[in-house]
Amino acid sequence: MTNTRHFATLLLASTMAVGSLVAPAQANGELNLYSSRHYDTDERLYSDFEQETGIKINRIEGKADELIERLKSEGDLSAADVLLTVDAGRIWRAQEADLFQPIESELLEEKIPAELQQRDNLWMGFSTRARMIFYAKDRVSEPPQTYAALADPQYKGKVCARSSSNIYMLSLLASQIAHNGESAAKNWAKGLLDNFARDPQGGDTDQLRGLVSGECDIVVSNSYYFARAIRADVDGVSADIDQIGWVFPDQEGNGAHINVSAAGILKNAPNKDNALKFLEYLASDSAQNYFASGNDEFPVVEGVGRSASVSQLGSFMADELNLSVLGENQAKAQEIYNAIGYK
Repeated sequence: MTNTRHFATLLLASTMAVGSLVAPAQANGELNLYSSRHYDTDERLYSDFEQETGIKINRIEGKADELIERLKSEGDLSAADVLLTVDAGRIWRAQEADLFQPIESELLEEKIPAELQQRDNLWMGFSTRARMIFYAKDRVSEPPQTYAALADPQYKGKVCARSSSNIYMLSLLASQIAHNGESAAKNWAKGLLDNFARDPQGGDTDQLRGLVSGECDIVVSNSYYFARAIRADVDGVSADIDQIGWVFPDQEGNGAHINVSAAGILKNAPNKDNALKFLEYLASDSAQNYFASGNDEFPVVEGVGRSASVSQLGSFMADELNLSVLGENQAKAQEIYNAIGYK
């Protein structure tokens, strides 16, 4: 094992294998970030922080589960300061692995909504997206207005969604368990499966493409995939986007299910002060505006406006379920999907 203490050597690794770990190092002018955000537009988010603070960000990027396993393997020798993920389910997996330390910040306590703060302040959410229902206007005259309605037999052979192992579908079912109990959630999942127009396949953008191609009449997708197709040219969606209608579900009930990009300070962070500065920066108006305009997400800080593309979706009521619950119910959600044969 190498004795070097410079985190930047990790950036030379070509795979996620932990072959040459580095010892923890404190560098007053650096921040060591593990991130599963894969958006090219985030470059501006990081460069603005560096310019404002003089703190250099060293990044390791990869899939969240791989990053979590890497952190577990590195243990006390890890030089990472912050883990940033794109969903509540995986930040919870990191929490369960005891990777975080509590965040102590009056600024964040004030700015971040309570439902986006882990109960022990081990992580916080900094941007959100809604799990929405989209439909083909020319083929669906009465679209479902609730998640429950997706399981209504009237929509048999019309619905498309991602696989059961997808973290967004796990989180959606986890929220159903929290609100309605396991038995009702299982019945809902079975009804959803019975209404599928095809076997689950592809990502959220592929579900939207299914509407345009005619394979699907109703799909479930995160809001920012559709907003991106409004703002930029997304193959198979943007050219025919006027054919697609949308619904924020459960507006007379619990509100639309949301997911989150979240971050926490790692337990062995050698640059804890810089890590806290980074999290507080993510709650600044400039960073929140960037989440909105750069990646079509919903800002979480009150008073920060939405991008033009997201604004076209309209206002909605969000589910205020604490997002920690999505992780807590994750295993049960997968168990239910497996039991009913939802692949």
